[in-house]
Amino acid sequence: MKRIVLLTTLLLCAFCVYANSQNSNTATRWTTDDIVLAEQASSFEISPNGRLLVWVKTVPEKDKDRGVSNLFLTDLIENKEVQLTRGNESSSSPKWSSTGKYISFLTSRQTGKSADAAGVASTQLWLINPSGGEPWPITSFTREISDYEWVDDNTLIFSAREEPSLYESSVKSKDNSIVIEDEEHEPPLRLFRYKISTKQVTRLTANTDRITDFALSPDGLHVVTIHEQSLRYEYDNRDKPLVFLYDLKSGEREQIFNDKEFNLRAIRWAKDGKGFYVSSSFKPDPKYLWATRIQIYYYDLGARIPQKVNLDWERGLSGGFVTTDDGFVVLLANGARNKLAHFVRDGNSWRREFITGDHAENIFGFNIGKDGKTLVYNYSTPSIPTQWYYGRLDENRIKSPLQITRLNKRFEDKQIARTELIHWKGALDEQVEGILYYPHNYKPEQKYPLVVMIHGGPTLVDYDAWRETANYPHNLYNQHGAFVLAPNYHGSSNYGLKWAESIGKGNYYDLEVPDIEKGVDYLISRGMVDPDKLGVLGWSNGSLLTIALTTFTTRYKAAGAGAGVVDWTSDWATAYFGASFDNYYFGASPLEDPQRYFTKSPFYKLDRVRTPTIIFFGENDPTVSPSQGWMHYRALQQLGKTDVRFVIFPGERHVPQKISHQRRKIEEELAWFEKYLFKTYKPENEALKIGSPLAEALKLKNVPRDLGRYGIISSAKLIPETVNYKGMRIGRFEVTRAQFAQFDKSYKYAAGTDNFPANDVTFQQAKDYIAWLSEATGSRYRLVTEAEAKDIYDVDAGGENTLDRWAGYSINPDDAVRLEPIIEELGAGAPLLKEVGSFTGRGSDELVFDLGGNVAEWVLSTNNSGRAYGGSADMPSDPKIPDRKPAPQYIGFRVVKEIGGK
Repeated sequence: MKRIVLLTTLLLCAFCVYANSQNSNTATRWTTDDIVLAEQASSFEISPNGRLLVWVKTVPEKDKDRGVSNLFLTDLIENKEVQLTRGNESSSSPKWSSTGKYISFLTSRQTGKSADAAGVASTQLWLINPSGGEPWPITSFTREISDYEWVDDNTLIFSAREEPSLYESSVKSKDNSIVIEDEEHEPPLRLFRYKISTKQVTRLTANTDRITDFALSPDGLHVVTIHEQSLRYEYDNRDKPLVFLYDLKSGEREQIFNDKEFNLRAIRWAKDGKGFYVSSSFKPDPKYLWATRIQIYYYDLGARIPQKVNLDWERGLSGGFVTTDDGFVVLLANGARNKLAHFVRDGNSWRREFITGDHAENIFGFNIGKDGKTLVYNYSTPSIPTQWYYGRLDENRIKSPLQITRLNKRFEDKQIARTELIHWKGALDEQVEGILYYPHNYKPEQKYPLVVMIHGGPTLVDYDAWRETANYPHNLYNQHGAFVLAPNYHGSSNYGLKWAESIGKGNYYDLEVPDIEKGVDYLISRGMVDPDKLGVLGWSNGSLLTIALTTFTTRYKAAGAGAGVVDWTSDWATAYFGASFDNYYFGASPLEDPQRYFTKSPFYKLDRVRTPTIIFFGENDPTVSPSQGWMHYRALQQLGKTDVRFVIFPGERHVPQKISHQRRKIEEELAWFEKYLFKTYKPENEALKIGSPLAEALKLKNVPRDLGRYGIISSAKLIPETVNYKGMRIGRFEVTRAQFAQFDKSYKYAAGTDNFPANDVTFQQAKDYIAWLSEATGSRYRLVTEAEAKDIYDVDAGGENTLDRWAGYSINPDDAVRLEPIIEELGAGAPLLKEVGSFTGRGSDELVFDLGGNVAEWVLSTNNSGRAYGGSADMPSDPKIPDRKPAPQYIGFRVVKEIGGK
């Protein structure tokens, strides 16, 4: 009963958060940082006893210009979370030892031994005790550890490249030249055994190729391995990987899955160890591995024969699967959503049972404990940000789900676009599915701009799931009053083999472009979209289609093309999968049919383009050569028929990883669309220094006001505006006199001082105001706590409204006493106070003011008493004063809004 009540509360809270986010009066605007600083969670592993959960949380850090991943431990019973690792280097791939005694993980933090010739730390195996303490390294190879599995609490098996040969050591010590696809000197990637107690490493395999994946049997006696045979396999799909079954006791191996139909993706042993399951990509094409359907096979150790599992599902698998005592659980491909299903083994066949529950329709990743009942999964929709949940599987129904992560709390205070799963008739008169994001503050009677955001792949899919990234920041465009359409065009995955292969063998562009165009026409026909205000953007294959659309029609007013191809002949030679991709989708190589490559290449149609286009590329992109960007840019520039801009990200590969580059991409592209589509662009003044008083005055100009009074209107009342600062929603200003008077009708103040801080306020009055504000708005507010105050308020607050400013020098306490008569001469009240926001603000996008001066502010001490904290106009800015005691008339407060509403 307790869990049912908890679930009801959870669902109500989720609804309240979503409902509050739709209230434009209280929601805060999306910023670039909301996108590029978003937190992510992954690699959820359940302990052997089913109670604990270790997982990876990735938090982008501005100072490091990248994300840093650390391990977290969650107690599923008590729903408590503890951070296990810290530091500048990321941790990944956590796994429990067989009894749960240790947690292992991979990290490149420096050990003093595991470094390459250049001194760069390589990824090694580390251990940590789940009850806490410092982690310690257990391997120190020169090469990095690729993957690993536990045998028992004392033994692991891992894969790593062999130590450098004499040839490699001598060559690499002299220069950093690269010989392309130097198969002869590519080091083997082998399996090794490691004993924790003796620190002994034993080489288990003597293969001369590279083991790219392996799976260890539950008893540790057998291992299945996938071996890469050619460094150019990704390029031309020749020399397929081989699969072997090793007997670790005898050292013998045998090749399995020999038939050409097998293209293994993942291996999972059955819990009884009598066999294992594999997922394999089935492809009709005899050569190339692009359009496929993922199937599952079971390999019985005794029979030594793979048996296909009848999924009874034409579209096949969507992704990974997890084995259970009685079979396996899998996500079946189902368009923009998946179908979670349990396949129960019954002799030599399997019975499919769909898993149901409140979240089942929108689960996109999961894991199951050894008991087959403990389930952790992620749940989201395009309007509900991703969170992870814990539940129990009871007769294939998810029972008592409990949210176990609180990722991206800042999203809870944002207005999030309403979304809809829509369908229209596309090419060949077939149904196309897509996600439609509505403009913020949408009104049915109006028409709005439309931005089409096209996913990459092409064998990827836009799920009915949360997806806000630097390449696809939907809500930033919805915030600009635009619809966003994410179409799952012909060739996308999750819609079956026929749909995926429909654009192959020379049909590339022929179906996808009509699909997208007909989707745009459909929205125009519904009276939702202004046909004169259309934009389009995409990355990788999404960029290819963006470019194609600009050569097909002139109706798009702005385009953003990230890492897109314009010349297919050069792509065939320069992309790391050039031959396999181009030969498959165009039906021949450029050596066999140069005319087809000429006809299909947008480069020779760029004279038709009238859409202003911004181009992005990573400098070291192996997927789409940046030379494609140069060709695109130079052609549009030299033709001179439209505007073009080209941005290159130094050191980046296919998708920018640095926070600064992601931010630049969003801001450049958004400014481009503001200029050419939304017509709202105002060029930045390059002489205006960020953080200068002039820049802050400009920001202050746009702070919400009502009849000149700072604050926002909620429920017909003037209340404080809160902004993001140091991980919390805090009042931009101290509570003003006008705001406090909304609560206390007897509170009097001089005319013209509405925006001065409310002063001479007792601690009890501050608490009473907080209670009133929470009740009046339906949101939770509180005071700053003393623990938070130490990180928020500045004792040494130069440049703010303290007695130092009035005196004109850094004043000591003795001179402060001498100046008291002077202050009294100025008159009654608090003559030294200034209007809130009169001095320099703190923060970046959302400034917070008066943290170091004006009025000291009431904070909540650990014993629930009040303490006046921070600088004030009647006290010197002296860090040596242990307990500041400003006069009562120089004490006020500010509010903190609890993220999540009710």
